Amino acid sequence: MDEIVLEARQITKIYPGTTALDKADFKVRKGKVNVLIGENGAGKSTMMKIVAGVESMTSGTIYINEKEAEYATPNEAVQQGVGIIYQELNLFPNLSIAENMFMTRELKSGRFSIDHKKQNETAVQYLQKLNLDVSPETLVVDLRVGQQQLVEIAKVLSQNAQIIIMDEPTSALTEAEVGTLFKVIDELRKQGTTIIYISHRLEEVMHIGDYVTILRDGKLIAENPIPEIDIPWIIDKMTGGHKIENIYERRPMGEEILRVNNLSLPQKNGHGFAVKDVSFSLRAGEILGLYGLLGAGRTELLECLIGEQKNYTGTIELEGKTVKSTTINGRIKDGFALIPEDRKTLGIFGNMIILENMVMSALSRFFKRFFLREKMEQEAAAGVSKDLNVKAASIMDSINSLSGGNQQKIIIGRSLLTNPKILLMDDPTRGIDISAKYDVYEICKRLAEKGIGIIFVSSEMQEMHAIPDRVFVLSQGQIKGEFLHEDLTEEKLVAASAITITTGAENE
Repeated sequence: MDEIVLEARQITKIYPGTTALDKADFKVRKGKVNVLIGENGAGKSTMMKIVAGVESMTSGTIYINEKEAEYATPNEAVQQGVGIIYQELNLFPNLSIAENMFMTRELKSGRFSIDHKKQNETAVQYLQKLNLDVSPETLVVDLRVGQQQLVEIAKVLSQNAQIIIMDEPTSALTEAEVGTLFKVIDELRKQGTTIIYISHRLEEVMHIGDYVTILRDGKLIAENPIPEIDIPWIIDKMTGGHKIENIYERRPMGEEILRVNNLSLPQKNGHGFAVKDVSFSLRAGEILGLYGLLGAGRTELLECLIGEQKNYTGTIELEGKTVKSTTINGRIKDGFALIPEDRKTLGIFGNMIILENMVMSALSRFFKRFFLREKMEQEAAAGVSKDLNVKAASIMDSINSLSGGNQQKIIIGRSLLTNPKILLMDDPTRGIDISAKYDVYEICKRLAEKGIGIIFVSSEMQEMHAIPDRVFVLSQGQIKGEFLHEDLTEEKLVAASAITITTGAENE
């Protein structure tokens, strides 16, 4: 048996109105990739926050190298060799990469001065390990989401932690960046570093993991070496035997509701295009899948449609009329609604309750003259919350008390309260579990049946088979393929999304 380097015994965590962990156990083997999985709300992130010193437990004990560990802050956990890479980015966008990496543990020259040169030189060493070829003086705000995730990883690696928690580390990475991360994990494993790895991508778990532990409803359900299990076994343990099948079915569609003509958006740096000469149509009640790797121009295309990007050329027609509004608020009034990719930063208001998050985009509906009709507001929010099967004790609870999947449902609910004609969903299942994903699929299906046109963005091939009636593929800002559901294969998606190497002239 492999040595147990960390053990959480009988961990209980009680929040007001909910028990996140109920006498749960978790064993971590030294020098191995210890996978922790479960549905949203199973208690995975809560367990990791306790192990990393971010949260305090209600009861239970943590042992490190068979000795009881006592720490109350993340810095104290780091001193005991435990570091964490958060699923949601935890960086300061207005500071440089190096400044983020050494925040709260700055390298000094003398008693009071920060040695920026040494910090930059040290940061480069860790960035090179991750094949991140950017200056350590680059501001985080200027990095892509995937690059920001790599900076988070570099930050923890620089702490020389012996136990590294990775909470959904690949959710924002390109395939090339995932490959680089897996190489880094292999190197760390060879050096004896212990990894705790959380992911909803089961194929990824089977590829990179050594041991798997499954939580459900805050309790330990099973733990096994990876070679002894398979994906159906994992799904069975995660869901308690609940089988979820492909829900695609052909549905009647209405007339064309949206037409995009020759839309192009220049890159921010002025070189080439983020979106180039894109044209497509969407019918009422149609679910249009938009597939592509990160950086393909998917998000930028949706930003043009919702009015966030101003510098595009081409035309957008809604119900046969050219869209003339140039602001996000104007586009919402026209009938567009967006579910953003970055749930934490762009999707939720973390300091507000569920009710406030739900009605934020539709407040004008609930005002009569200068007075807010609170009862009407609460009834509308409660109704949508029920329709979307949000698991919350009350709409008066904090949005931060919900799991990622339920937070995503609240964001969808906020969009529905604006009565949209076009729903733009930018990677809406990122970082949520299998059951929550299928909840989102079912929601899409019901909305399409009501005549809403949906554009569903994803980089997961399996999702393109789940619900879209039609799929088009973006690569380097251009449409490289279009497929009806019955003609779609993984081979076609891979071929259409492949990045071709050019001199750059054709993108100017």
